[in-house]
Amino acid sequence: MRPLIGLQLWTVRNQLAKDPDGTLGKVAAIGYNSVELMGYGNGKFWGLTPAQLAAILKKYQLVTPSGHYGMTNYLLKGDMNDLHDNIAVAASMGHRYIVIPFLTDNMRTSLDDYKKLAQKFNVAATEAKKSGLKLAYHNHDFEFKDWGGGRTGYNILLKETDPSLVFFEMDIYWAVRAGQDPIQLINNNPGRIRMWHLKDMSQKEPPSYSVGGQQYFAPVGSGIINFKAIFRYKQKSGMKYFFVEQDETSEPVFDAITKSYNYVKTNLA
Repeated sequence: MRPLIGLQLWTVRNQLAKDPDGTLGKVAAIGYNSVELMGYGNGKFWGLTPAQLAAILKKYQLVTPSGHYGMTNYLLKGDMNDLHDNIAVAASMGHRYIVIPFLTDNMRTSLDDYKKLAQKFNVAATEAKKSGLKLAYHNHDFEFKDWGGGRTGYNILLKETDPSLVFFEMDIYWAVRAGQDPIQLINNNPGRIRMWHLKDMSQKEPPSYSVGGQQYFAPVGSGIINFKAIFRYKQKSGMKYFFVEQDETSEPVFDAITKSYNYVKTNLA
């Protein structure tokens, strides 16, 4: 059986909005055999019902072990209907993990906010378990903000969630962007970082999508992140799945994800 090489579909969100079937066909043709979903809202993914999307994924032999589900109403207002709807859809898609992908600014104005979120994560994970799912949280860079005395939101989410129920999806780019060492994060939290996002960091002349004026998104293997070294720690991490992701590209997106795929297949998978 071929190893799973995944793509987080945020990378091709603009293409999916116009032509989901054709886009997924191109992703599969490159060689990806796994995708992480995103884009669910009002009962549909890019105008498709979950059943319609599942049929397309089956047609292209794409598995989907996880998906990103915002659950904003649950996280902000404690709306259990929102939580249960997202869990039901994630389960219907055959995921193993349901991932909280982002925290809006008004969710994280203090360390106390992170403590409240940790408790909501615990509740969500308990509910997800009833449907055979595990809950994970995907980081950006803001979780590593030092609120004083080295206290960060990320540490609170780690320490105040149930380690048997709540796991983490490490976005390697954003961790590095925040000044973190991915290997140290793994060593400090063995077994809890179950999924990884792979996107590289370039230090070239900034294109229009530059982030903060310092580092920039790049295809995997073309930048400064040492993925080979990080992959030596996949067992200690507990990593089950990884997904290539590139938030923005300076070249045609399918060219970029082809470069990433080729590097991953040759050097990491």
